[in-house]
Amino acid sequence: MQTFWYIVRRLLQAIFVVFVVTVVVFCLLRALPGGPARGILGAQATAAQIAEFNRQQGLDQPLFQQYFMYLGTLIHGNLGTSYTLNTPVATLIAQRLPKTLILTIMSTILALVIAIPLGMWQSWRRGRAADYVTTTVALVLYSTPVFFLGILLIMLFSQDIPLLSSQAPQGDGIAVIFENPAAMVLPVVTGAAGTLAVFSRYMRSATVENLQEDYVRTARAVGTPSRAILLRHVLRNSLTPVVAMLGYYIPVIFGGSLVVEQLFNFPGMGLLFWNAAQSSDFPVLLGCVLVISIATVCGTFLADIAQLLIDPRVKGDMK
Repeated sequence: MQTFWYIVRRLLQAIFVVFVVTVVVFCLLRALPGGPARGILGAQATAAQIAEFNRQQGLDQPLFQQYFMYLGTLIHGNLGTSYTLNTPVATLIAQRLPKTLILTIMSTILALVIAIPLGMWQSWRRGRAADYVTTTVALVLYSTPVFFLGILLIMLFSQDIPLLSSQAPQGDGIAVIFENPAAMVLPVVTGAAGTLAVFSRYMRSATVENLQEDYVRTARAVGTPSRAILLRHVLRNSLTPVVAMLGYYIPVIFGGSLVVEQLFNFPGMGLLFWNAAQSSDFPVLLGCVLVISIATVCGTFLADIAQLLIDPRVKGDMK
């Protein structure tokens, strides 16, 4: 019962957070100088044309009235219509989101598959040359901007050694991704690099901390093999902070996808958001931010639930 009310409380918090995000983003977009009319109609648009555009889109109404109109359409599942593409925003997002999700999931899985064993191995080799070398490589990866790493990989593996394509799979639908998986290698590796560095550091720190706990000393004292101590006891407890961070890291992963999609011309949410920002396409911008916000709160919510399942000590915090 305690777990049930904890989940209900977290759900209500998530809904409130999404609501606040929509208010903040809506107000910030409306506060931008010039408004969308100039971006849509061009620099040569007359004052009368701009006024007519604002009237048609309801942009001449008071801010709170505009927001409640937007909220009213949102409740019915209508995210508005793109100013530039004249297409429902929900349709545009439905076309692009699966591609971004696939790119994000593949990058995250690649990062975790490497980061978790790497972090544990580093902790086991703590203070040795191998630990220093891998720690330095992780810090270099973490400090390298995504766009620079992407350009570097393109120059190395598309130009100097022409093994991989510098363009992600093009075309509509997600089937194109699986028809040409080799074209996804560079985007996925670029997106995974920073995440890998961060989570390997978290995993190393958590494992080092757990190796100093009493239960590990007890296991050693009774003759439990080192590998069994790591895999049966330390791994589970060390995963807790990594799982928690994964939820909070979703906005960063999405932000990285925006850059990766730009670099490799991948037609996902990131490219859609970028093009909308260039043309002040407010409905598309709001729709993208809303989806990313929902993904973020869902990620943190699932991370909290996963923490609850992995680490029974978290139940103590629910009281």
